[in-house]
Amino acid sequence: MRSLLRRLLLDTRYTLVGFPTALIGFVLMVTGFCVGLGTAVIWLGVPLLVGTLMVARGFADAERGWLSDVLKRPPVRPRYKPAPPGAGWFRRLVNPLTSGQSWLDLLHGVVNLPFAILAFVLTVVFWVIPISGLAWPLYGLVTSRIPGNVELPELLGLGDGYLVNAIFYVSVGLAFAVLAPFVVRGAALMRAGLGRALLTGVAELHERIDDLAQGRAAAVSAEANALRKLERDIHDGPQQRLVSLAMELSRAQRQLAKDPEAARATIGSAITATRETLDELRALSRGIAPPILSDRGLAPALAALAGRCTVPVELDVRTVRRYQAAVENAIYYACAETLTNVAKHSRATSCTVQLDQVGGVLMLTIGDDGVGGAHVAKGHGLAGLTDRLRAVDGELTVRSPDGGPTLVVAEVPCG
Repeated sequence: MRSLLRRLLLDTRYTLVGFPTALIGFVLMVTGFCVGLGTAVIWLGVPLLVGTLMVARGFADAERGWLSDVLKRPPVRPRYKPAPPGAGWFRRLVNPLTSGQSWLDLLHGVVNLPFAILAFVLTVVFWVIPISGLAWPLYGLVTSRIPGNVELPELLGLGDGYLVNAIFYVSVGLAFAVLAPFVVRGAALMRAGLGRALLTGVAELHERIDDLAQGRAAAVSAEANALRKLERDIHDGPQQRLVSLAMELSRAQRQLAKDPEAARATIGSAITATRETLDELRALSRGIAPPILSDRGLAPALAALAGRCTVPVELDVRTVRRYQAAVENAIYYACAETLTNVAKHSRATSCTVQLDQVGGVLMLTIGDDGVGGAHVAKGHGLAGLTDRLRAVDGELTVRSPDGGPTLVVAEVPCG
């Protein structure tokens, strides 16, 4: 109830304050535009048009601030086109005329007035009727005694008298009071929708483009880092083992004629090295795209990770559906890297892994009772996770104070 009342008050403030603001802005912008356009032929109208666009920008900035309260999202200010470096005074003066968003601000100031009037009227009606209806038993004691006074219930054929009038007006007031939060909210959203389309739509599109560009750059960086790590791991592990294996087999070949027993022992050692190399290659392949993940999904893949971790892991998977390969790979990689970090650095005695879908977001939560101090700075075990998750529009949150405990949360949109 408190949240509903707060929302009603915020929407009411938006619609009530918005009407006089929209009216003042409409007068200033229409007047400035018409006068400036009419006198542009003698160049006097150019600074008037520029001034009108700057006034429109001021009203637009105020509207964007109010939109954040109504739409429950942070305000987004568009990027106004700056003057070219080294431009002269006249080019800097007319620069607002070359910005498309400036003209959208002006358009909003003109077309916003009818929406502001409608929202204002609806808000006033759905505040006045509930208040006057619920308060009628108080002031009705006076109005019902006025000679010749005919109340609305009597005109509707419902009867007359103080009790009939009180029941009727209180009922109407209650009905409008119940509907008021929804009607006022709808009126506010109607006007806010126009503001968002004209004042922040282009800016939100630019932000989305920037996010996609950063995500692509993050994906490229993450893949490059993963390839470098894989190359280093192969060079330091399997490649060295294969070189040693080739040398062992060459030695066994030389020993076959002279010392068969020594050759047999060398071959046995080579077989053992071959198995160790295969195990290491399997471990490396699990870090890229484990077959269990593509064949059976996240739940079995996370269970396999938990089973291999040297720290006892309590696994809680609350969703068993399949997701896009990129989403599953990102979550699996986040879990694998985090559990590796827990095993190597945390000195924890227990760890919990929880996977759940909250709305359209797949959430992986990993906690341990270790010494803390984990973060995503370069050079630490979790450094590459941020880029890896950003590539799929995901986010990584790490809370790990010194002394612990540590909580790592990976969130990935899953549609």
